[in-house]
Amino acid sequence: MRILLRAALAIACLAMGLTASGCSDDKPEALTLSVMEFNIEYGGTLISFDKVVQAIKRADPDIVGLEEAETNAPRLAKALGYPYASGGMHIISKYPILEPSGSEGAYAFIEVRPGEVVALSNVHLPSDPYGPYLVRDGKPIEQVLKVERSLRLSALAAQQKLLPALVDAGIPVFMTGDFNAPSHLDWTPEAVGTRKHLTESIRWPVSVAVEEMGFRDSYREAHPDPVADPGLTWWAARPKAPDWAGNSTTADPQDRIDYVYAAGEARTLSSDVIGEKGAEGVTRSVTPWPSDHRAVVSRFEVKPAETPVMVATEKILFTEGEELRFTFRSEKDEAAVVITPQDDPATVASETPLEARSGTVEVAGTLEPGTYDAVLRGGSDDDPVRTTFWIQAKDARPELQTGRATYAPGEPIEVSWRNAPANRWDWLGIYKAPADTENDDYLIWQYTGGNTAGTLHGKPADTFTLTGATTYGNPWPLPPGRYEVHYLLSDAYTSAAHAGFTVAVP
Repeated sequence: MRILLRAALAIACLAMGLTASGCSDDKPEALTLSVMEFNIEYGGTLISFDKVVQAIKRADPDIVGLEEAETNAPRLAKALGYPYASGGMHIISKYPILEPSGSEGAYAFIEVRPGEVVALSNVHLPSDPYGPYLVRDGKPIEQVLKVERSLRLSALAAQQKLLPALVDAGIPVFMTGDFNAPSHLDWTPEAVGTRKHLTESIRWPVSVAVEEMGFRDSYREAHPDPVADPGLTWWAARPKAPDWAGNSTTADPQDRIDYVYAAGEARTLSSDVIGEKGAEGVTRSVTPWPSDHRAVVSRFEVKPAETPVMVATEKILFTEGEELRFTFRSEKDEAAVVITPQDDPATVASETPLEARSGTVEVAGTLEPGTYDAVLRGGSDDDPVRTTFWIQAKDARPELQTGRATYAPGEPIEVSWRNAPANRWDWLGIYKAPADTENDDYLIWQYTGGNTAGTLHGKPADTFTLTGATTYGNPWPLPPGRYEVHYLLSDAYTSAAHAGFTVAVP
């Protein structure tokens, strides 16, 4: 009867031109939620990991989107006493983090109360070439905007595809990130001349696109005047790191490039910049400040959504023999989580009946290494929802190879890998050979998107494609010479595997 009443209500809402979520008879009660964005710079260890911990404690957020966490998100969560961390998505949280069906790595659900969720997307957009540098150097604005659209805006394709549908479904959505791009809300006619490089009003494509997706800039909601409250987040005046070329100087334009965006039923209560003591606009600080980015923390009054019908994992890569844990929500009493090999979906590797409509279920770690789907059978009247996960052998190590040893200039370069650790921000970098990835400059790079196995094809026009994603960098075509492609871990420069190839003289 409950399901029939809900269906009738949805039909009535649609007849009135409202979404079902906007006409619900039993919305969850509002709660206060604080969300933090923090690029901790190279794992948080360049200056002081303890100060990174202290800075987050000072802000006391419920959820933190991290950039450049490398492999330290679980370590950071443990030091803070946060029970949940996603090393792949660089999120730490006081609440369970769930990777739901259909998320494609673009977002996670945060279960703020049992059976109630918000969504979080955490992004780190490409940094080079940096738009304010191009403005500073006198490049035509048309060229600056072309770079923004091709480099950074294209990197938001998954979020543009998936997040608006969550908002339409009544789920509050937050997007944290180091966007490496200024905001059109800051580069206004009134702000021109307030900073040396801010020479004209610019509608920066990324912030415009995020706004068109239905998101609100929480810092600008709390501080509407960009002249009175610029809210600059990069660069922060942290101590100089020895032997580190990335130390910022006064020649580097400062700007606001780190954001906490919100969409849906999340009302901004406050937003603060956390950074070095004495910096303009900083409300909380630690000394020494441990990163070249300041952090942003925003507080919201949020009305979470009922957890949608789904099956989700707490992570997408398991080690052989490890117990599996799935979170689920069904609309039927008789349902089950069925595990099938992705290459043979007719075969049932495991079936676990569910004793409730929502909760968690554990499955013994008896599956062989491979790629699997967890399917919620009987979860709804529509097609069963599913989520993909991997089982990796205990002794597995990443392997990488190119399609051929030698290529002609401009010829597509095929790169394949397997046994990767499924971090969302693992990446492939092409270097001149022999390469020292910790110190040499990469030429072309691409995030792997959390895929444990895949193929990347190098193509002309500075573009690589991998399941629809865009790679970044230059030069293309690669000139004749010897090169190495490296599989690098979690937004860092640690190479887990590599292969060499040659571009021949034509």
